[in-house]
Amino acid sequence: MTSSAINLRALRKSYGAKTVLDGIDLRVAAGTVTALLGPNGAGKTTTVHILSTLVRPDGGAAAVNGCDVVRDPGGVRAAIGLTGQFSAVDKLLTGEENLLLMARLRHLGAKASKARVSDLLEQFDLVESARKPLATYSGGMQRRLDLAMTLVATPSVIFLDEPTTGLDPRSRHTVWDIVRGLVVEGTTVLLTTQHLEEADELAHRIAVLDGGRIVAEGTPEELKRLVPGGHIRLRFAELASLDAASRLLDSSVRDDAGLALTVPSGGGVGTLRTLLDRLEAAGITLDDLSIHSPDLDDVFFALTGTEETEQ
Repeated sequence: MTSSAINLRALRKSYGAKTVLDGIDLRVAAGTVTALLGPNGAGKTTTVHILSTLVRPDGGAAAVNGCDVVRDPGGVRAAIGLTGQFSAVDKLLTGEENLLLMARLRHLGAKASKARVSDLLEQFDLVESARKPLATYSGGMQRRLDLAMTLVATPSVIFLDEPTTGLDPRSRHTVWDIVRGLVVEGTTVLLTTQHLEEADELAHRIAVLDGGRIVAEGTPEELKRLVPGGHIRLRFAELASLDAASRLLDSSVRDDAGLALTVPSGGGVGTLRTLLDRLEAAGITLDDLSIHSPDLDDVFFALTGTEETEQ
């Protein structure tokens, strides 16, 4: 589990005068999920396209399972599966026919193809709809079929480029459960996503791309510790208590309508205990409190300095 399944070194790619990747370095350990976060145009999809041999880099090096994407593209393609941003299913075929077509393209043979398709239909809960036209499939069902097609040849490395875009919350959680199951079996996953909750739920490590560079990398918890934004929200039962607490805690922000104060905090237990001791010593009665730690939204906006805007 400590070996590296994906290696990027000083990877560069430009389109005309536009530099999309400006020398990025990244290692993804085998059997883990790494998420690429960043605003649109940051280079996430270009990175996936280079790793899946769809686009040639201008410089640097990239390897998947030890196979260089330029010198050994065939070796890379034999090891990977790719689910892109847009569904690759053929809507003129049934779900079963789509899977059988992919199995034949992968040269599995008639007997092995039939067995593999049967297993995937069951795994992705598509047995009942297997022989129905795709026009009857919901968006979530089509996305599950798309992911099943990626897995026909049991790849050891999977690239998921925004796999849950447009899905409802239930379908999104279903895809997450499938990805978790793949990782338990030893599959390596490189995920690009604009759902920060998705990265938090699935990724062992996250790399934040901005302006063609990786501006931060680490576990979700490590990234959250990089940015400020933690606070404690105190709520009071009466205005007199709010006034007294506001005078005592001069760094707080008042919310008169909610009878509440927001106090900056690093989130540690010691900080909370000190705050409560000060309120008790001053005879101030507290009605309720909540603690907010920085989340990936805070990380995203702090590190990229921009909202996610279409380019």
